[in-house]
Amino acid sequence: MNVAYVRVSTVEQNEDRQIATLRGYGIDRWFVDKTSGKDTNRAEFRSMLDFVRVGDCVFVEDFSRLTRNLKDLLETIERLDEKGVKFVSVKEQLDTSTNSEQRQADIAVNRSDKRV
Repeated sequence: MNVAYVRVSTVEQNEDRQIATLRGYGIDRWFVDKTSGKDTNRAEFRSMLDFVRVGDCVFVEDFSRLTRNLKDLLETIERLDEKGVKFVSVKEQLDTSTNSEQRQADIAVNRSDKRV
């Protein structure tokens, strides 16, 4: 299943640009937060992480829509990987469903573990 996560920082902001970008990826389920990305304590973000299963793929328009800091980004990608879920960020052209991209993500996660 293709799952999209979309986030804007306030209820006044419009998520249409992100949705339009992701629409071409055959999204089956949408999770939309209208709140700050300063941490991962967001209702739809948590729901998305609970929802996804082995074989699913999570799509975001860009990293900043998923998390606002590298530590949270790497932890989220690692959590998805542990669940057997792939991750695609359109803007950064990261797709962990390909072996080389997954290796790059693994290297980044391993490096961050050593820095903490």
